[in-house]
Amino acid sequence: MRRTFIRFFTIADYEEEEKWLSEQHKAGWKLDGLVPPCFYSFESCEPEETVYRLDYKNSEQTAEYMQLVRDYGWELCGSCLGWLYFRRSADSFESEGDSELFSDNFSKAEMASRIAKTRLLPLAVIFLCCVMPNLLRYLNGTGRPLGTIFLWFFGIMFVVYVFLLTYCGIKLKKIRDRYQN
Repeated sequence: MRRTFIRFFTIADYEEEEKWLSEQHKAGWKLDGLVPPCFYSFESCEPEETVYRLDYKNSEQTAEYMQLVRDYGWELCGSCLGWLYFRRSADSFESEGDSELFSDNFSKAEMASRIAKTRLLPLAVIFLCCVMPNLLRYLNGTGRPLGTIFLWFFGIMFVVYVFLLTYCGIKLKKIRDRYQN
């Protein structure tokens, strides 16, 4: 039996996404595939304590990296827009550290920095180069004849971008700071 969930996580919510995927597996649904931006495909399975971990490689993964992850017992169960989704049965852990994909805090902090540089920075550029100039253009009344419609559109885009940039920026900084200390 298969099931699809629609669930939205921001680029900074990957730890919450890992917990949610683990809860789904515990309820008898293992991740089978992903379709951007927010569709998760699951297939039924025996309910089991399983840990999911995400890594953001943005097409940087190599055969050596994938072999190393497999050697540590992690199964690649999906990928989506630079994110790699791994899972491992909790029964296979010999120590508490085995439940982590990364063996050190530096790697966790580095991943948060990589997300900020390759995902958050482009969002900021789009905001500054596309949303802001168009919003200002329509606020000044120079963008007729559909000025009111586009003013509302770019006003909403402004609010969404400010929220996402602020929320994700603060959260990624907190994650990075937590693992750097």
